[in-house]
Amino acid sequence: MVNRHQENSNGGRRVTVREGSNHALLDDVAKQIIEQLQEDGRRPYASIGKAVGLSEAAVRQRVQRLLDAGVMQIVAVTDPLQLGFPRQAMIGLRTDGDLEAVADRLAEFEEIDYVVITAGSFDLLAEVVCRNDAHLLEILQKLRGVPGVLSTEAFVYLKLRKQTYSWGTA
Repeated sequence: MVNRHQENSNGGRRVTVREGSNHALLDDVAKQIIEQLQEDGRRPYASIGKAVGLSEAAVRQRVQRLLDAGVMQIVAVTDPLQLGFPRQAMIGLRTDGDLEAVADRLAEFEEIDYVVITAGSFDLLAEVVCRNDAHLLEILQKLRGVPGVLSTEAFVYLKLRKQTYSWGTA
């Protein structure tokens, strides 16, 4: 896996772009450590060590290697509603020209938290969090102005039924 880091035009916010399908081969202990952290990202290394049969120092080293390799990140997951962003949407985009250049441009938008190149009806999907419907409209207008974007279709989230970040280590 190759990670490219980009700075956006506002200066400072770091965007990680993952390329390629190569993934690190994980042994069973590394997978167990990841599962422990998926349950609680603040779990002490000593507790993880007891659960997986390693010392605290060994867990610390393993976690650091996983972080450095880009296998995982430890982040705070927030609830957009609690932060004043009650409108969320997935936006499907049809493009023309250099698809990756358009995806890179979208990744620079502060309001977009997810950009993926897809197969099917849309070339790209972008998830946005917005202050309100007027803010969503503003974002859609900005997206339509990006060179290479032919059309957009917004799928507004009405109610979140499931969101998980524990998709396993199988």
